[in-house]
Amino acid sequence: MTENYDYLAKSLSGFSGVPVRVYENGKLCCKVFPAGLPKDPADLYLNDLLAVSGHVGYYVTPLFHYYGVLSAGEIKIVAGPTAQIMAGEQKLRELAFQADIPPKDVPAFLEGMNAIRRLPVESLLQILFTVNYFLNGGETLKLSDVTILEAEQSVLKNDIEQERTARVYEKEPENKLPHNTLAVEEALMGIVAKGDTVAMRRWMGSAPAVEGGKIAGDQLRQMRNLFIVTATLVSRAAIQGGMREDEAFSLSDAYIRRVELLTGHGDIINLQYHMVLEFTEQVERFRRGVMSGKLSLDAADYVRRHLSEPVSAEKMAKEFFLSRPYLSSRFRRETGKTLTDFILTEKTEEAKRLLRYSEKSLSAISAYLGFSSHSHFSRVFKKYTGLTPGEYRAKYR
Repeated sequence: MTENYDYLAKSLSGFSGVPVRVYENGKLCCKVFPAGLPKDPADLYLNDLLAVSGHVGYYVTPLFHYYGVLSAGEIKIVAGPTAQIMAGEQKLRELAFQADIPPKDVPAFLEGMNAIRRLPVESLLQILFTVNYFLNGGETLKLSDVTILEAEQSVLKNDIEQERTARVYEKEPENKLPHNTLAVEEALMGIVAKGDTVAMRRWMGSAPAVEGGKIAGDQLRQMRNLFIVTATLVSRAAIQGGMREDEAFSLSDAYIRRVELLTGHGDIINLQYHMVLEFTEQVERFRRGVMSGKLSLDAADYVRRHLSEPVSAEKMAKEFFLSRPYLSSRFRRETGKTLTDFILTEKTEEAKRLLRYSEKSLSAISAYLGFSSHSHFSRVFKKYTGLTPGEYRAKYR
């Protein structure tokens, strides 16, 4: 039987171009990767992957990578990760960090992840539908059984338009609350545009109730549509606060693609919380060091994309084909701070996030952020926060 599983995994991986694993009663039987990976990223989400219900389903990770899952009796086939747009290098380095991949193996992990074939989730599901036909007694599935088709969206739009027309002649109940979204929207967008993450967390903890308009024919579609409206508003507010347009729209699109794959109300609410907070954090980072020129913008972008590597003014100068003194003086003239100070500030901010929201040890965080030693990390962190990493974690966890 094991030989059959191995053949199935090899055939499916060879056809799809993505990693494939076969589990029996929750135990791994075999796995095949189209490219070398020192560690399987699916291990981070294994419980969620094995809990996917139905003969064919999917799972979306926080990086918007997709896994397809096929169930046949006691067998589960897990294919992925893949995505139409794979996460950038810094995000993949963070994934390697979460998976406890040793620093020496990170380059191989990045190479392996980037070698995976890019597929939209619909294509991955179609491949699994074919395998499902043979493993589950000729069952024929289609995308509408698992996810939402564009055709269904068109029907829904027509239904909404008919409902809107009908409501012109429908008297609203006298006790119905008026829409109160404008004041709430203005307050929320103001916080995003200022990049005030402290105020955002406080606001989310006691947000006022909102009586919005009915914009869909069922509760799930209503939540998704409201999510899309929120994504549009916060991305514009973030741009107003200084976030780059391409980055804001790309992030918004990624969140909208993901919400369309969620079916749980709680999952949608949780995703919306993280979306709004992430946009606010992006603006906060920009406002900590306002960039007035293209060179400083490019330099800041480079630092943020290489947070998990040792970054220095000398290394950046070579990257931009400039002399170190010229790069440093231009950056200071445009931002009011030294390049070294900016690098260490960004690393400290990332360290604060990891200390609060991850279980990683202090030494692991230090190594991940490219510090030469744990003592160096502690000195830098205390310089910019007034606390040691351990004191910070104890205070804010």
